[in-house]
Amino acid sequence: MNSAQLYKQKLRTKEEAVEYIKPETDIITPILAAEPRELVKQLTLHDGLRGNRLFQMLSSHEVIDSDPEKLKVISMFMGAPERSAFKAGKIDLLPNNFSDIPKILRQTARRPVVMTVVSPMDEDGYFSLGTNADHTSALIPHAETVLLEVNENMPRTFGENQVHISDVTAVIENKQPIPEAPAVHAQSEKDKLIGDEVAELIGNGDTLQIGFGSIPSAIIDNLKHYRNLSIHTEMVPEKVMSLYESGVVTNENNPFQKGKMTATFAFGSRKLYDFMHENEALYMLPVNKTNHIGHLQHATNLVTVNAGVEVDFLGQVNAEMVGGTYWSSTGGQSDFQVASRLSEGGRGVICLHAAAKSDTVSKIVPALSPGTPVTTSKNDVDYIITEYGVARLRGKTIRERTKALIDIAHPKFRDELTFAAKEMGYL
Repeated sequence: MNSAQLYKQKLRTKEEAVEYIKPETDIITPILAAEPRELVKQLTLHDGLRGNRLFQMLSSHEVIDSDPEKLKVISMFMGAPERSAFKAGKIDLLPNNFSDIPKILRQTARRPVVMTVVSPMDEDGYFSLGTNADHTSALIPHAETVLLEVNENMPRTFGENQVHISDVTAVIENKQPIPEAPAVHAQSEKDKLIGDEVAELIGNGDTLQIGFGSIPSAIIDNLKHYRNLSIHTEMVPEKVMSLYESGVVTNENNPFQKGKMTATFAFGSRKLYDFMHENEALYMLPVNKTNHIGHLQHATNLVTVNAGVEVDFLGQVNAEMVGGTYWSSTGGQSDFQVASRLSEGGRGVICLHAAAKSDTVSKIVPALSPGTPVTTSKNDVDYIITEYGVARLRGKTIRERTKALIDIAHPKFRDELTFAAKEMGYL
C-alpha cells in the first residue's frame, strides 16, 4: 500500500479520531501554534474518557472545561488562559526544565497519545511538525497512539520533526489559520536602554539564544552591523528574519547544524511562518537536544538572553511568579543559563526592568518572598541587566553582588535597599 492509500485509509473525522483515546491514557500536545485545537475541543465530547490526563504547554486557547475525574488538565508552562485556570484550581502545573519534558513524560505518561498539527503529507509520506519539534517530536516514537491534525496553513520545515504516515494512528483535516503571536508592545525607553547594554556583551561570531518580546526586539535592533552570528534558540524570534536576510546571521558557528539556524519551536506572524516554509537554512530539533546542557556546553561563545521577574541580593532569579501568583514556569531559562556558564566564552544574561507598577515596586529585592520559586540559582547567575546598567555577579561575593545589584536598582529604592543590606549584614 503506498503513502496516499495509507493516508486515505487513516483519514477520519475529529469525532472518529478521538475514539482511539482509551480510558486512563495520557494525552500530550505541543506548544502554541501546533496545538491541535479541533482534537482538543473534541475531547470534551468524548464519552470514553475516564482517568485521563492532558499535558499541554503554553496553550494559545482557553482551557477546556472538563470533569477532572474524566480528564485532568496539566500545564507544563502557563500562558494567560492557563494562569486564571490554575488560580481557580481547574488545572495543575508540572514543574520542569523544558529540556527534561520528554524524559519526564516517557517515565510517567501512561500509554501516551500524542496529538499535534502538521503540514500536509509530502510525496514520500512524511508530515512536518512545522512550527514545532519541542517535546512532541521526541515522544512520537514512544507513543501508543498518534493523532494528526493536517493543516495546509502549517509551514513545512526541515529537521528532526518529521513523522511518516505509517507511524500514525489517524489523521483529520483542518483548514483554519494557525494561531499567530500578538504584536510585540512598542519598545519603551527602558527596553531600548537594556537592549543597548545587552548588545555590548555580544560579539561578532557569537552563538545567540534569544526569545520574543519588546526587550529581545530592542536587542536585535542593535545587531544590524554585527557579523557572522549564529542562532541556536528555543523559539525563533520574529525579528531574526531581518538579521538573516541582511547577512548578519550566517550560522557558521552553530554547534548543532553548521550553516543553519536551529530551534525547537516558533510562534509569530504569518510572515514568520512563510519565512520558515521549506527554508533549508532552518533546522528544527526536539527540545531534549536544543536545550540539553550536555550538548550546549560544547558551544563556544554562547550568549543566552532571558527575562526575570525579580532578583535578590544573592543573585537568585524568580522568572515564574508575579505578586505571589504563579505566572509561567521555568521553561528553558535554567537549561540555557547553566549551558552559558559551561560554554567556553559563554555569557548568561537576565534582563528586567528595575521597577514595576509605575516604578512603585522594586524588582531588585533583598530576599525572595517565602514560597517564591528560584528559576536561576545564585550559582548559575551571570549578568543581570536593567535600564540602569549591568551587574556581573559571576565570581562576586555576596557583599559584592549586593552592591552591584543596588547600583542597577531604580534610584528611588537604593537607599532602602542599602538599609536592608546593612540589616542583613551584607554591607
